[in-house]
Amino acid sequence: MLSLDLSFYNWELVTNYLLKGFLFSVQLTIIATVGGIAFGTVLALMKLSGKALLEYPAAFYVNTMRSIPLVMVILWFFLIIPMLIGRPIGADLSATITFIAFQAAFFAEIVRAGIQSVPLGQTFAAEALGMTYGQNMRLIVLPQAFRNMIPVFMTQVIILFQDTSLVYAIGAYDLLKGFEIAGKNYGRPIETYALAAITYFVICFSLSRVARKIQAKVAIIR
Repeated sequence: MLSLDLSFYNWELVTNYLLKGFLFSVQLTIIATVGGIAFGTVLALMKLSGKALLEYPAAFYVNTMRSIPLVMVILWFFLIIPMLIGRPIGADLSATITFIAFQAAFFAEIVRAGIQSVPLGQTFAAEALGMTYGQNMRLIVLPQAFRNMIPVFMTQVIILFQDTSLVYAIGAYDLLKGFEIAGKNYGRPIETYALAAITYFVICFSLSRVARKIQAKVAIIR
């Protein structure tokens, strides 16, 4: 019968193995979210521009990234970028660049849908007032679109945090890596992986509850 030893579940486990990985996972999530939204917004505006020179490259980028498994993109960036620049960039920086580039494709579709959710009448009204396309987007459309997109953004952030566990493929020290090393050092891999599953569930479930509350508030504002 399987015997589980939980005696090593203590604060020392957190400080020695998990804290470093947790901080990296959170940092990667935040940076990839900010960078992904910024880059994704540019891609969304390019897709909606109606100009072939902007629309087709953006569509190609978004469709390509969304069709490739993230772990493959992580490996490609980790192996190809050093070949292009002639020197290694490290697992942490490679993971950061990869996640921004990859998540931008998903945020682009969210932003595009958010922009299209704003009634066209407001765009026509802004044009009647003499606003340029840039002013219309910056002052009228995007503020409303981002408000509508907040719940979807939160959902994507939860998925992003879960996906940070894939950086194990290039040896980056994330939260899951911390659990893995602890399991090897204590000789209790089953217990540590069980704790890892519980930890990810608690974090992601808590974030999902926050997303639901935000969604309810946004619905009331509408």
